[in-house]
Amino acid sequence: MPGPIRRVAMISVHTSPLDQPGTGDAGGMNVYVLELARELARLDVETEIFTRATGSGSPPTVQAAPGVTVRHVVAGPFEGLSKNDLPAQSCAFVRDVLRVEAASVPNRYDVIHSHYWLSGQVGSVARDRWGVPLVHTMHTTARVKNLARGDGDGPEPRWREIGESQVVEASDRLITSTGAEARELISLYGADPARVDVVHPGVDLTRFGPRDQVAVRRRLSLPVDAHVVMFVGRLQSLKGPDVVLRAVRLLLEQRPELRSSLVVPVVGGLSGSGLDRPRALHDLVIELGIDDVVRFCPAVAQRDLADWYAAASLVCVPSRSETFGLVALEAQACGTPVIASRVGGLPTAVRHGASGVLVDGHDPAAYARAIADLLLAPSQLAAMGRTALEHAASFGWARTARETLDVYGRGVEALWAQRVAVL
Repeated sequence: MPGPIRRVAMISVHTSPLDQPGTGDAGGMNVYVLELARELARLDVETEIFTRATGSGSPPTVQAAPGVTVRHVVAGPFEGLSKNDLPAQSCAFVRDVLRVEAASVPNRYDVIHSHYWLSGQVGSVARDRWGVPLVHTMHTTARVKNLARGDGDGPEPRWREIGESQVVEASDRLITSTGAEARELISLYGADPARVDVVHPGVDLTRFGPRDQVAVRRRLSLPVDAHVVMFVGRLQSLKGPDVVLRAVRLLLEQRPELRSSLVVPVVGGLSGSGLDRPRALHDLVIELGIDDVVRFCPAVAQRDLADWYAAASLVCVPSRSETFGLVALEAQACGTPVIASRVGGLPTAVRHGASGVLVDGHDPAAYARAIADLLLAPSQLAAMGRTALEHAASFGWARTARETLDVYGRGVEALWAQRVAVL
C-alpha cells in the first residue's frame, strides 16, 4: 500500500515563484505556486520547486520558506528567451531535473505537480522515470486564449495546443481552478472527467485584509477624499487595461463633475503583447484626454499591494480571459468591491451583486455605467465592501493545500491500483 506523501517535485519552467508578480511572465501562477508550497509545508509535505535560471547569479537552490526549496535549473541562455523559445530547452531542463533525483536516495519524490503546459511536458518524462503520479495544473490554455484574444494579441501557436493535449493525456490528475475551467479541458482537450479535480486557489488572509483607507491613501500620496478606480495586473491586451481607460473617458463625458475627484491608478508592468508597444497605454491616455486622472505605477511587492487595494474605492478586472482572477480575490480580501468581466473563473471569484459586479463583454460603456453606479451610491459600495470581506474569507490557501493534497493522494492510489492490476 502507498505510504503518506512526504515530498513533492513541483515544476514551474518558464517563471519562478520568486519573481515579482505583475510584470513579464510573472503573475497569478507565481503566487499560486509559492503559496501552495508554503501551505503544503505546514501540512508536513516538503516541496522542491524546479524553475529555469534566468541569471548567472541565480544560486542553485533557494530556501523560499521552511520546507520549500526553489531549484534553479540551467537550460539555455539566461536572458533573451520568451515562452515560445523554451520548448527547445525542454531536454536540458529534463536532464537536470532527473539528475537531482538520481543523485539522491531512491524514491525521493512521491508526486510531481507541474504548472503550465511546458512544465507538464517535463513532468511527463519524470513521471515515467520515477514511477510517481503526475498532477498537472494548466493555469491557461491556448485554445481558450485564442477564443478570447484582444486587439494586438497574436494567436497562440498550434504546437502549444498539441503540447497541451499531450500533457492532458499524460497526467494522472488534472487540477482546475473552477468548474468552468474543468468543462473547458473536457470539451476542448478531451480530458477524462474522472481525472479532473476542481480546487479553488486561495488568498493570503494574513497579508490581504482591511486597512485604514485614509492612512494608506496618505502613504501612497493619493487624495484622501478621492474616488479611486484601480487596475492591477500585467499590462497586455488580454488583461483589458485599455477597457478601463476607455470606460474612464466615457465616465467623465457623462459625469464631468467627477473629474476633480477621480484618480485611476494603473499598477503593473509590461507583459505579452504589451512589450511590443511599450508606450501604447500612455499614448492612449493622452489620446483620450484623461492624463490628468490616470497614474501609471510599476508592479509592487505583495506586501505593498495590499495598501493599493485598500486605498481603492473599487478595482476593475476587465480580463478577456482569466482562469481564476487572484487580483479580484485579493482586492475583496481588503474590503474593496470589484467590477470584473464575466469570463473564466471570475464568476467564482466575485459574487455578482454582492461583493462586486460582473459585466458581460468588454464594451467600455458597460464598465462606465457599472463604475458610475457604484461611485454614486456610497452606501451600496460600502455594503459590497463588507460582503467582499466575507466572500474572500472562504478562499484561504490552507483549504487549497488540503484539497490539493487529497488530489495527490488520489493520484498515488490510482497508480498503485494500476500496478496491482498488472501483477
